[in-house]
Amino acid sequence: MNTITNVRITRLPHARDLPLPSYQSALAAGLDLIAAVAAGSPIAIAPGARALVPTGIAIALPAGFEAQVRPRSGLAAKHGLTVLNSPGTIDADYRGEIQVILINHGAESVEVARGMRIAQLVVATVTRAAFMETVSLDETTRGGGGFGSTGG
Repeated sequence: MNTITNVRITRLPHARDLPLPSYQSALAAGLDLIAAVAAGSPIAIAPGARALVPTGIAIALPAGFEAQVRPRSGLAAKHGLTVLNSPGTIDADYRGEIQVILINHGAESVEVARGMRIAQLVVATVTRAAFMETVSLDETTRGGGGFGSTGG
């Protein structure tokens, strides 16, 4: 069963006619974020280029939560378009507009038009760590083995 967490959201003036983020299926983990670029003025992202795309919304997450901005698999597979700092983190104390940094890893330019679903937003609980400095750490089989040290 899904747990529901209430999150306050504000639709900014440049997104008044756009839908709010929504889940696209009953068990989806992420809500789709919509591009709030000017009507008739899509953002063209050339191969290798990046763009900061507005969503026209701001949220107020409850304490103990974060929101992660993640790529949409369809855009990545079809166009090579993905979220550059994936996952982007929105902290519970941020109140500004959510914007998405998209990068084009594809071979052709991609246009991001008003109302296009550009990313997913996943709301998640946060566990804060309290670091306790020590002289040594316990031994494990892996030890200090780094990248690729466990095979594959």
